[in-house]
Amino acid sequence: MATLTEIPNAHRRGDERFFLFAAIAMAFVIVAGFSNQLAMGRSTFYSPPLVHAHAIIFMGWIAIYLTQNILVASDRMEIHRRLGWVAAGWIVPMIVLGFAVTIAMVRRGQVPFFFRPLHFLVFDPVSILAFALLTGSAIALRRRTEWHRRLHLCGMAMLMGPGFGRLLPMPLIQPWAWEASFAAGLLFPIAGVVADLRRSGSVHPAWRWGIAAMLSAFILIEAITYSGVGKALYRVVTADSPGAAVAPLEFAPPPPTPLLTGRP
Repeated sequence: MATLTEIPNAHRRGDERFFLFAAIAMAFVIVAGFSNQLAMGRSTFYSPPLVHAHAIIFMGWIAIYLTQNILVASDRMEIHRRLGWVAAGWIVPMIVLGFAVTIAMVRRGQVPFFFRPLHFLVFDPVSILAFALLTGSAIALRRRTEWHRRLHLCGMAMLMGPGFGRLLPMPLIQPWAWEASFAAGLLFPIAGVVADLRRSGSVHPAWRWGIAAMLSAFILIEAITYSGVGKALYRVVTADSPGAAVAPLEFAPPPPTPLLTGRP
């Protein structure tokens, strides 16, 4: 079992720098993406309470993740451990609100026009569950520091789609908009692989497991979306709602006015 004290100091400092810079970069992408959405007039503070709750909880996770990496880099491990238990409980409302907002948007027929409605219904919840699986594994392996921090980063990478999706020209890369945002998030664990190779000449197995979990989630999302299971799921979710009239695998036309996310 590799604990923090058993890792050579130079290697440990290199790890800490990489994960701190990665956390800063991830937080920057999320904040920049949502700030850009607001600045471009595509978002509004006059959204339903459910959307605000979702935003607070998910932005709270970004803050927790960044803070945890700062605490490790500054060797304040006791606070890091205590905050870690808060983070573990934080995952539950993330799953609940992530599912709730996705279902609400699909039922209202308000999926962004560069996504297929059924695809949106599948990729958001599955991405959140993959995040929860990776993060839960990281927590379970908290005494194995090298596994812990790498699995945490892979879990965080599963949440990067909304940030990149607000920075990339999504309408221009339709019909591969979601796939592009997923690939952008995958750059973070790939950077971790490269950092390992430069630092030690080998790749820690946590990266292989983490990236494999991410790619498995990607394959599962694509498989469900284009299967009878996905279509049946869409019918159940949209029953007796405006979304039932929306074709599950067709793109909606671009809106004549700026799309205001989260509006009823």
